Amino acid sequence: MRFETLAIHAGDDHDTSGSVIPPIYVSTTYRRGADGSFAGGNNYIRDDNPNRRMLESCMAQLEGGVAAAAFASGMAATMTVFQALDPGDHVVAPRDAFAGTRKLLDELFVRWGLCVTYVDTSNVGQLRAALRPSTKLIWIETPSNPLLSVTDIGRLAALAHDTRAYTVCDNTVATPALQRPLDLGADLVIHSATKYLSGYSDVMTGVVVTRTESELFRRIRSLQVDGGAVPSPFDCWLVRRGIRSLSVRMQGHCAGAAAVSAFLATHPGVDCVHYPGLETDPGHELATTQMRMFGGLVSFVLPGGRDRAFAVAAKLRLFTRATSFGGPESLVEHRASIEGPGTRSPEGLLRLAIGLEHPYDLIDDLSQALK
Repeated sequence: MRFETLAIHAGDDHDTSGSVIPPIYVSTTYRRGADGSFAGGNNYIRDDNPNRRMLESCMAQLEGGVAAAAFASGMAATMTVFQALDPGDHVVAPRDAFAGTRKLLDELFVRWGLCVTYVDTSNVGQLRAALRPSTKLIWIETPSNPLLSVTDIGRLAALAHDTRAYTVCDNTVATPALQRPLDLGADLVIHSATKYLSGYSDVMTGVVVTRTESELFRRIRSLQVDGGAVPSPFDCWLVRRGIRSLSVRMQGHCAGAAAVSAFLATHPGVDCVHYPGLETDPGHELATTQMRMFGGLVSFVLPGGRDRAFAVAAKLRLFTRATSFGGPESLVEHRASIEGPGTRSPEGLLRLAIGLEHPYDLIDDLSQALK
């Protein structure tokens, strides 16, 4: 089946009630038979739940994997991947990545015993030079957040496999509607389902999808169950509901981002625009080979640094000044101040999460704010 069809139907065969829309199964525990068995296949909510099973089955199919594990948040999913490694293992991670990922590595897992090297993952030579015999995992985020740089998933996955390391790709920005890293050789895909997958800024969930039943994924599954960082049945139901409209929503986000980025790229008051859909973007050519469309995030840099960026953001009327992305409302954020000390975001950078408003209304709003 094509993606649009899978997004609507995948995973629903796990519901046996006959409902067109599966119900929410809120029970925390399940009845045993006289012989001690569980006739319905469920025993306790931390181990399994029908809504979670439907979401995991859906995500595995959408990403082209064999299995998935859902978590209470994207950060819980990320943390579990790193926790599935052993102290002393080496991780190669991108310099430009979601700030929470780097904070987890630096403040928790380096102290726990992981060794981490940060590189520009869009530079294959840098990554190759960073590899060690102890390298167990290469973390990719493409397009990255917030600079939207593009990494060659296939080339990095091949390098990882040559050294018997796993490749994990954060696919939150692209979603499987635009990009399928497992098809390009990645071993695991991770999502903050809080963003585009749920689509309405009203639920927090994370998902890990695996290409094979690897030893790493078996550890992740064990940590998911034993650690209990699982989403509620209602959260799983909400994300599954959002996925049904993912394809058409992403078309709207991408069309809006393309129009807004084109406007900003020609505006005299803007220093530079980061968006892989622009032909002038350094990642454009590669993005055209591994993405169907170019996503709904746009970052742009203003001359004048933080003061100018804050002044422009303050004048915006349709864009809400708020963290996150993926909902129908457009958001603006000054990433450097959010990320704090050690940020790699330019002080003049504003990140736009393009929602589903009419692009011309968003452009009019940006135009008046930039005057």
